[in-house]
This record gives sequence, structure tokens and C-alpha cells, in this order.
Amino acid sequence: MVMKVYGSMISTATLRVLVCLAEKDIDFELIHVDLASGEHKKPHLLSINPFGQIPAVEDGDFKLIESRAIMQYIERTYVKQGTDLISKEPKKAAEQSVWMEVESQKFEPATTRLVWELCMKRLLFGEKENQAVVKVKEEALGNLLDVYEGRLTENKYLGGDSFSMADLYHVPVIKFLMGTQTKKVFDARPHVSAWITDILSRPSCLKVFCRSANQLGA
Repeated sequence: MVMKVYGSMISTATLRVLVCLAEKDIDFELIHVDLASGEHKKPHLLSINPFGQIPAVEDGDFKLIESRAIMQYIERTYVKQGTDLISKEPKKAAEQSVWMEVESQKFEPATTRLVWELCMKRLLFGEKENQAVVKVKEEALGNLLDVYEGRLTENKYLGGDSFSMADLYHVPVIKFLMGTQTKKVFDARPHVSAWITDILSRPSCLKVFCRSANQLGA
């Protein structure tokens, strides 16, 4: 049975799950949720996710919400398929886990408003960004990326010497922001820039973002 994903191609959380599925070579059915109309707050979706958010998945009779939890479920359930995204060696897995936490607790808070101002306001409502807000948020992001630059000077990937869930968590937000003025903040740090080129050129990313661009009419 094909896994069902309730989500939207303009949702970074949905895209995070779709890239994970592509890395694991898992077939899925994407059931589009219209965010602009508030479909995610309608009863049929609240019955799956009472928080009124996307994505949500159905794998047979099993239902799950929260993108990062979904991704870890996918990795552990389909461990023998596709890319190994979490190391089986405890110390390597611990390093990966650290940077998974950094993404959720530091990177996402630093980038959420930038994605909203520079991407979502236009896509959803046709509105322009607030440049004063963007300037402040770009400065904060730059400070965070200085730490990433140090890490990536010593390691090819955030979790060590191989691509992992730690890198994958970052992919959709970075993909959106690399198409905006905030690209310069990433490009200013050579090891961060090389890392981004690497992860965004993976077949899983190319496949998912090509589909996203087609659906968005880009």
C-alpha cells in the first residue's frame, strides 16, 4: 500500500518529508491541502492532525504527524531501503542527533520569518516583504551560519562524513531561501555554500523540487 502524505508543495515541512521518502525510494501519494483557503483547519484534516497543521501521513492504518517525527519513522521502518539517514554507530548517531536538534531549535527559528517574508507572503497573498524585518533576521541568520561554517570546515556534512537526517532537515528552507536575496548570507561562507551545493544537487532534491516547481508554475 502506498503511503499517503497530506500536505502542500509550498510547505517546507511537507517538502522535508517528500525528500526523505525520495531518499528511501518509497512510493507515496501526495494529497494536496490548500493552505490559502484554510483547508488544513477543516474537520476532515483535523481528524488526522488536531493541531490543524501539515504534513500528516497514513501508512496503512498507521497515522502520524510532525515532519521530523514522520522522517524518523520512515528511516526506522524502511531501514534496509534507500539511503541510511541515521547511523547505527552510537557516537555518529549522537553527532547527527545534535545537529538535528540545532536545526529544529536554532536554524528553523532563525529562518521562519525570512521564508515568510521573502517567499510565502508572495506565494499565498501576493504581498511584498518587509525589508526592515528581513535585514534584522538576515543578521541573526549570519551569526548562526558562522557556527555552521566552523562545523563544515572540519566535516563535509553536519553529522560527520556522510549525508544524514541532520542535513536533510535543512533542505527545504535552504532551497526556498536560495531563490531570494538571503542567498548572499549563505554564499558569504564558503564551506556552507559548498555544503548547500552538495545537498541540493542530490537526486532526491532534484526530483522533489522539480515536481514542486511544476506544480507552482515556476
